Amino acid sequence: MQLVNKTCTEYTQLLASKAAVPGGGSASALVGALGMALGTMVGSLTVGKKKYAEVEEEIKEIMVKAEDIQKELLHLVDLDAVNFEPLANAYSIPKDDPNRDAVMEEALRTACAVPMDIMRISAKAIELQRTFADKGSVVAISDAGVGVVACKAALQGASLNVFINAKAMKDSNYASSLEAEADAILNKYCPMADEIFDSVAKRLR
Repeated sequence: MQLVNKTCTEYTQLLASKAAVPGGGSASALVGALGMALGTMVGSLTVGKKKYAEVEEEIKEIMVKAEDIQKELLHLVDLDAVNFEPLANAYSIPKDDPNRDAVMEEALRTACAVPMDIMRISAKAIELQRTFADKGSVVAISDAGVGVVACKAALQGASLNVFINAKAMKDSNYASSLEAEADAILNKYCPMADEIFDSVAKRLR
């Protein structure tokens, strides 16, 4: 499908349509990629400035990590759409088909895989945003704040796709393990993102 190669207008129009994909998972990955890109921009405006010479090497190191995260999330924009299609097809299987439950269960697991990855990667992105916000150029501090909000949105958005699909699973143990990991990530990184945002907001007022 190559969603990432579409224009912003094309992607949003497709997202707004009744097409099964892209959906919330794909959109969450894109939002996360944009948030991480904002962090990298803060880094770009920091390196090479005498005022930030002491932190330049640290900023360069996390910029490399941030660029990798951005690429991973952009990859997941498309992969989420690909992984959701089997589930969309499974729902059309007649309920009296003896293979329906097995096909549905596998499709639900597949549909949860990318959102879980989005959550894990967005958590890493939030950690990097702290350094961009704390040590990056003051002229771009608001962008670090916007970046961490976007990464938190990606995290929370992806979690909803995990929860809705896990809820439909027959394998309650597997579903519970997914929900437990998702909850653990949310409980740790949502407050962290809020703390970073608040620190940025206080410095701007």
